[in-house]
Amino acid sequence: MTKLTDLPNIRPKVAGDLETAGISTPEELREIGAEGAFLRIRAQADASACLHELEALAGAVEGVRKPQLSEARKAELRAWFRAL
Repeated sequence: MTKLTDLPNIRPKVAGDLETAGISTPEELREIGAEGAFLRIRAQADASACLHELEALAGAVEGVRKPQLSEARKAELRAWFRAL
């Protein structure tokens, strides 16, 4: 995979947000992680980014669709998001 849109859950809008935030490859996304990428998106591309985008990023990092994230990971993401 060489394009962000090759990853699960990453459609053109999210890919654009990632690129605006300085993340342009799947490898860079995996390296920074979902939470780190989300913080960059919030700061540099879309201050209104929501939990669904965070879950999409987490799924992309893990290589799965959002519904396939474990319940434990979803709970972790919700708690992290609420703490922002």
